[in-house]
Amino acid sequence: MKIKQYQVDAFATRAFEGNPAAVCPLENWLKDDVLQTIAEENSLSETAFFSAH
Repeated sequence: MKIKQYQVDAFATRAFEGNPAAVCPLENWLKDDVLQTIAEENSLSETAFFSAH
C-alpha cells in the first residue's frame, strides 16, 4: 500500500519552526488500526488523515 504523506510545520511563520505534523490524504478511508500504525510509525506529535470521499 502506498500513501502520500506531507510533513508540515504547524504554528510556524517560517520553515523549520513550529510543530512538525504529518498530513496524509487518503483515496479511501482505512481501518482504525491501520491509521494508528501509520501515526505511530511517523513518530510525530500529530498525524492527520483526510479523504474527499
